[in-house]
Amino acid sequence: MEYVIIGNSYAALGAINGIRSIDKTSPIYIISKEPYYAYARPVISYVLYSKAKEENIFLRPEEYYKENNVVVKTNCEALSIDPDNHSIKLSDETNMHFDKLLIATGSSPFIPPMKGLEKVKDKFTFMTLDDMKSVEKAVNKKKSVLIIGAGLIGLKAAEGVLDRSKEVNVVDLAPRILPSILDEEASKIVQRELEEKGIKFHLGCSAEEFNEKSVKLTNNEELSFDVLILAVGVRPNTNLAKEAGLTCSRGIVVDTMCRTSHPDIYAAGDVAEEVELTTGESRIIAIIPNATMQGETAGLNMAGGEKHFTNPVAMNAIGFFGSHIITAGTYNGECEVIKDESFYKKFFIKDNKLKGFILMGRAVDRAGIYTAVLRNQLDLSTIDWNTLKEKPSLAAFALKERKNMLTKEV
Repeated sequence: MEYVIIGNSYAALGAINGIRSIDKTSPIYIISKEPYYAYARPVISYVLYSKAKEENIFLRPEEYYKENNVVVKTNCEALSIDPDNHSIKLSDETNMHFDKLLIATGSSPFIPPMKGLEKVKDKFTFMTLDDMKSVEKAVNKKKSVLIIGAGLIGLKAAEGVLDRSKEVNVVDLAPRILPSILDEEASKIVQRELEEKGIKFHLGCSAEEFNEKSVKLTNNEELSFDVLILAVGVRPNTNLAKEAGLTCSRGIVVDTMCRTSHPDIYAAGDVAEEVELTTGESRIIAIIPNATMQGETAGLNMAGGEKHFTNPVAMNAIGFFGSHIITAGTYNGECEVIKDESFYKKFFIKDNKLKGFILMGRAVDRAGIYTAVLRNQLDLSTIDWNTLKEKPSLAAFALKERKNMLTKEV
């Protein structure tokens, strides 16, 4: 059996584990556009502001790949997939055969048309290690940085460059920061903390026109800058799948086995689209735990096993300057808020089940317990919810539930 994985991040590593749980010897080939082994993308900002060293962000040592008979083709791109002939055309002008294929191509920055953007010399995105290295070279204490986008990527970029630059301004069309994962109250708390660190926000407006080192905003404000970072959003890398005739919507559509419309081709990670547990809607869930579990599910099934991933949940875990945030699920239902100066909790309950939550500050401690309640869609009347929402503890659950469900989730 020949296994091929296009992409080299969390989904790929999950797939290796899944394959090797059944097939211990068949070769696994990984096609990677980047020159590196798999690394932790969310922590590139930590390298930028010296909280982490580059050599420590790699997810597996080189020996791991050798021990698992994994060949990583770095600096190599898959150009096309021929499903009928089970082959892939590569950028090194070779063709690679596969028996089972996993597409884990992730996503790429989305840069909308912006007038005058071509005039800006020092402009960057912030999704890869090479992006971070380019920003690192461009920024210094004499230079101002402008970031377009106040989502997860934009704010991590702001965190990374703040201590290296003269000034950091963040612009976003939305009226609040992190609009995709935080409600209004939580967003204000995080914005206030970031402003106290020195980051300046310009919200509810967008870039109307760029010059080489300045931008006019739609609210008529003008900002000067030396370095521009574009973090407006991302798009899944579905072109390979679409051109191969696989069923795609926003992402590559997969079933609960992470199988695409072709029986020998699977997809996982930020490029895969599946049904989210709390909403019942088909969507991309671009988070690390999801990518890892999808990859493992795909790998096990590629190797001839049978595994279904039936409870994917939209979830985010992120931190800025040591302050942590965890969100999960959907924000529909009745709200229950618990807060003080050191933490913020907000739960969303519908049909007596936990549908989503926002945890900030020290409230993130033991968040896995809330995740277990959410993933398993427990009826809150069967547990001591009043105690649990105040203080997460296994004591709030019946003994049987503790043993059978929560020990794997917490």
